[in-house]
Amino acid sequence: MNQPLAYVHPSAKIAKNVVIEPFTTIHGNVTIGEGTWIGSNVTIMEGARIGKNCNIFPGAVISAIPQDKKFDDEDTTTIIGDGTTIRECVTINRGTTDKMRTEIGKNCWIMAYCHIAHDCIVGDNCIFSNNSTLAGHINVGDYVVLAGMSAVQQFCTIGSHAFVTGGSLVRKDVPPYVKAGREPLSYVGINSIGLRRRGFSTEKIREIQNIYRILYQKNYNNSQAVAIIEAEMEATSERDEILEFVKSSQRGVMKGYFSN
Repeated sequence: MNQPLAYVHPSAKIAKNVVIEPFTTIHGNVTIGEGTWIGSNVTIMEGARIGKNCNIFPGAVISAIPQDKKFDDEDTTTIIGDGTTIRECVTINRGTTDKMRTEIGKNCWIMAYCHIAHDCIVGDNCIFSNNSTLAGHINVGDYVVLAGMSAVQQFCTIGSHAFVTGGSLVRKDVPPYVKAGREPLSYVGINSIGLRRRGFSTEKIREIQNIYRILYQKNYNNSQAVAIIEAEMEATSERDEILEFVKSSQRGVMKGYFSN
């Protein structure tokens, strides 16, 4: 890591086998785990906690202060999980007093020009395609895919294994296991391809489909659909996860798609 053309603050805690390319700046109060590669012209600011075996490409800015006028220089952090790749010119802001942190999970793939704002909590194995944007206070489950140029409004939640199509504006919560698309954003099926790739059986996929048929295709309101699912569907971890998501949604769950 002895790169004479990079600046590393004396208080930064850098593992011995981290590679830091020229013209990168690393501020104080930063921790970087072993095996991580930091490309040229990267800026890593105070409060960054970067895990092992990460790759951060040129132009990225990690842990800049939030774009929030209420921020008053609180001691907050940005946490990047092991094995995560952050491509060119990605910006990730640190937390505010809401959660005190912004967190990206393990083995995520954050493509060029994405922005992740303050107090977002992102799970493991997520993929955010180019120019995807998360406003503040967003929760994202594991294995979520945001296709290119998606934008998620503040305080939304996206459930695990969900797939959001390119160019989408996410204004409501997106339940787990679904595909979301069109405008306004709507349920367009379950993410069966992604589920098969992750080892879900045909029977389990069919179970999830049946749950969402009741929620989205039987003309019930959410309360009616939840009651029917609880009464008629066998209790499984997937069923319970979906029901809990719908019951606990603060912004409301996105609607189903209806053609004119």
